[in-house]
Order: sequence, then structure tokens, then C-alpha cells
Amino acid sequence: MARGPEGTPSAGTLKRALDWKGAFWVAAGVPPLVLFSIGGIAGVAGKAAFVVWMVSMVMGFLQSFTYAEMAGMFGNKSGGASVYGATAWLRYSKLIAPLSVWCNWFAWSPVLSLGCAIAAGYILNALFPIPLAESQPVLDWVAAHLSQYSASTQAVIDYIAANPGTAPEAAIQAVASADGVAALTPAFRVWEAFGIPVPGLGTLHFNSTFVIGVVLMLMIFAIQHRGIASTAKSQKIMAVVVLIPLLLAGLMPILTGAIDWMNVTSIVPPSAAYSGTDGSWSVGGWTLILGALYIAAWSTYGFETAVCYTAEFKNPHRDTFRAIFFSGLLCVVFFFIIPFAFQGVLGQAGMLAPGIVDGTGVGEVLGQMVGAGPLVAHLFVILMIMALFLAIMTAMAGSSRTLYQGARDGWLPKYLTHVNDHGAPTGAMWTDLVFNIFLLALASDATGYFYVLAISNVGYIMFNFLNLNAGWIHRIDSPHLPRPWKAPTILIGFNTLLAFVNALFLGAGAKVWGYSNALWSGVIFAALILPVFWFRHYYQDKGHFPREAMEDLGLTDHGDLGPRNAGFWPYLALIAGVAVVLWANWFFQLPA
Repeated sequence: MARGPEGTPSAGTLKRALDWKGAFWVAAGVPPLVLFSIGGIAGVAGKAAFVVWMVSMVMGFLQSFTYAEMAGMFGNKSGGASVYGATAWLRYSKLIAPLSVWCNWFAWSPVLSLGCAIAAGYILNALFPIPLAESQPVLDWVAAHLSQYSASTQAVIDYIAANPGTAPEAAIQAVASADGVAALTPAFRVWEAFGIPVPGLGTLHFNSTFVIGVVLMLMIFAIQHRGIASTAKSQKIMAVVVLIPLLLAGLMPILTGAIDWMNVTSIVPPSAAYSGTDGSWSVGGWTLILGALYIAAWSTYGFETAVCYTAEFKNPHRDTFRAIFFSGLLCVVFFFIIPFAFQGVLGQAGMLAPGIVDGTGVGEVLGQMVGAGPLVAHLFVILMIMALFLAIMTAMAGSSRTLYQGARDGWLPKYLTHVNDHGAPTGAMWTDLVFNIFLLALASDATGYFYVLAISNVGYIMFNFLNLNAGWIHRIDSPHLPRPWKAPTILIGFNTLLAFVNALFLGAGAKVWGYSNALWSGVIFAALILPVFWFRHYYQDKGHFPREAMEDLGLTDHGDLGPRNAGFWPYLALIAGVAVVLWANWFFQLPA
């Protein structure tokens, strides 16, 4: 952190106001991420879904030790593992370092829009519910209007055409019931001002979900505006209120014997995504499993955000490892128990229910898993909204600091370094907010939700690949830098192997989610860093990196990025990684 003449922090910098416990509470928003995609992963992994979560979590926990070592090397940096790992690549290419930071940011940042979309769904369900077809108001409406329908009504004719063999009387009843639900649905629930098609991306929906989501984003922005210490206090309160009931909901079915063991045995992939029927361990089956591991990584690896706040730690040498280690243990508990309990209780059919897939029905199911009545189920719905707030605040805190440090190190535009009087990086926070308002419009319907997730995760897997390789590059090129905590060498090597496993997930898994071009859309978005970096480095900084960025590596000469002791090996790792992605994308195909 920059220092003034008397050794006090200079104006406009982050403030050292956090210990490892504070970072732990900020990162406590990661466990609720399991609820974002628990239904989607069940859809593509079938009975193997809970195993996917466990395998992914073990990988994330092991990988975090590489990140913990690198974080300790840069006690004056903020922004997380992508920033610490990017410095390893700086000697080998000026472009790879900002690519790592950019990919990490656009992977984490969409938590804001996706979380707000789900939370808006909960609020709409609570305040503007869609009536059930069997509810009394709908039955009364059908009784009053049934005489208006006949076998010659166009809607009835269309229904019979879509459902061959349906008797006219049954078709009339079904059409009238659907019309009754539509007539009694509150107007705001289905309100949409307009939509804007975006070629290659989808449609921007400016609807009720969008409006509520923007309001929620602004509320979270206001809380974080007061700095990391205030954020940590808010997170602690919400984490205790949310995580304890969530843990109990996962444990109760196990302790009371409510788990149906048929739901968690005879583990095989499904015959097709969302089919709900057992398939086989064929190439198509493995493709679905790799697709599930691909999306699960977005949640299970996320606790690495605990080291985003190194420049705000009072004692970074002591606090860095503790923050990521204990955050990882917390995630192990939740990512093991919650998916297992959900699948054990609900089974494949239950996991594929629309409310589980889109996330809006998860709170009600949590209440049922506790075995309580409707009142407790409603309380769990409220807790779900708080859980989403917890995850969103974690994402905004971490992703904004990634942008901030990227700008401090000369990779991103200078305006992102602006910090307010509370030590909050408001320039980066406003950027996060504007970007996610755009994503919220894209994710404000069911089809856009998983598309945003699939594209953003391309960046996250790329970041993990680069940073797991950065661990051994730092060992070779920067042995002189102090390491308050040093990972076992064998673990650094094993995590390098996991980097290529992640590349396999990327190549095979991105297309599993119904968007054949998700991988290439993500790569194109990753490439957008090139003009951004060119503007900052070559136009604003005239081809030089900031002095403090060089000093972090023990370098002082702007014209010398230091020795490349690793030789050609980093380039070979990149070539091998690209080869794995391309081969996996060609070899693994969805079930016919």
C-alpha cells in the first residue's frame, strides 16, 4: 500500500482494516453459490450430480494451496489470485498477465446479475405470485368462462394438434385452465417494457425481473460504498443467519433417515441432458459429466476470493493463508452436504423441477427438508434471498478489487484506481454495476440465465489454468520473493496437472449447456482485453509498467521485466493447454 511522508497511508488507497476472520466472513458468500446451479448440474449429471460437486470441491480445495502461496508473496496487492498469478506471466508476455485478470473478473462479476435475477424471482413469487391451475380462484374463473370454449375454438384446435389423441373435452379444460392462470396472474409479474435482440448473445429483457434486480444491486452497492470493514460486519451477520439454517437443512435428512438411497446409488450419467433417465458411461455420458464439472467449478473454486483483500489485511503474512484455508473448509462442508441431501431427498425427477433448475423454488424445498410446516418454508424463502445477498456482496467485493489492482499494475484503465474516503474502490464498483445491469437484462429470462453462466465460466477456467501454472513459474523465476506460507512442492506439481484437467472441462463442457457457441463467445469476450490493455499500456503509459508493479517483482528498470529462468516451458504449457481444449471440444460429443 502506498505510504505518505510520515509512513501513513496516502489518500486514495485501500485501508488495512481487515483480519483473516473478516476475509473469511466476506468469502462466506461462496457456499450459497451451490444453490445457483444445483438443479442445472442435476439435469446434466443425473445420479452422478452429488459426486460431481464433491470431486469439484476437492479440486478447488487442493488448488487453493497454490493460490495461498502466491498471495503471501504480494502482501501489498489486492485483487486475488488472478493478480498474484498474472505477475508470473508478465516476463513471458505482456498480454497474458492482463488476460488472467480480465478472465477472473468477467467470471466473478456476473454473480451480481445472476444472483439478483434469482432474488428478483423470489420477490416476484412472494408479492406477485402466479396462481396454481388447481387453486380455487382459477377453478372459479374456469367455471365462469368455460361456456366460451368449444371444439372449434382455435386455441383448442392448436392444443389437440400439439397433443394428438387428446379428447376435445379435455383440451377445452386444459386451454381454459391455462387462460385462467394467465388472467389471474398479476400484470407486473409478466410486464416487459421492451426487448432488444443482440446478435450472438441473445435478447436484453427490460422487464419486472430487471427492475427489481437493479434496485437490489444499488442496495448492495450502497453497503459496500462504506469500505471493506463495514462490508465484513454486514457479511458476518448475514452469514450466521443464513449458513446455520442452510447447514441444518442439509443435515436433517441425513440424521433422520430421510435419504432415499436409491437416489444416490447406481451412479450413471443421464441418457441426455434433463432427460431424467439413466444413461451409460459412453462418450456422450462422459461429455455430460465433464459439462457438469465445468459449471460446478464456477461455484466450488470460488472461495479463492478470500485472498482478494491482501492489501487490506492488518497482517497479510499471517492472515492470507488462514483466510483461504478456513474458507475452503467451510465450502467443503456445504458443497458435500447440500447436493447430497437435495438429491437423496428429491431424486432425479425432483431435482429437475422448474423451481429447482431456475433457483426460485430452492427455499421452499429447504423448508421441506427440515420437516417443518409452511411457516418455516416461508422463512427459508426469506433466508434464500439473504443467501443471495451474501453471495452477491462477496462477488462485488472481490471482483471490484480485481479491477482496482489490475489498474494499479498497469493492465486496466487508470480510472479504476479511484478509491473513496472509506477505502472502497468506487471506480471499479461502478464499472461492476454498469456491466451487470447489462448482464441482468440478458439473464432476466430462463434461457439467458445459463447462457451468461456458461460464457462467464469460460473466463474462470482460463484464469484457473493460467494461475495454477503461475505457481511453478514463480518458484523458478522469483525464488527471492519471501513466502510466508509455502505449499508442498508435490502439491504445486499436482495442481499443475489439475490445470490441464480444467482445460479438459473447458473444451468438453462449455457446449453442454445448450449453447454450441458458448466456448467461442467466451474466448471472444476474453480477447476484448487486448484493446483495453493496448489503450492503458501503450497510450496512457507509453509502453512502461507502473514503478510499484515492477518493485513487487524485485525489479526497478522499466525496460527489463527480469530473467526468464523457466525458458520455453511456460509457452509449452500454453500450447498444451490449447491443444487439450481443442481436442476435448472435438472428441467429446453430446449423446445422440
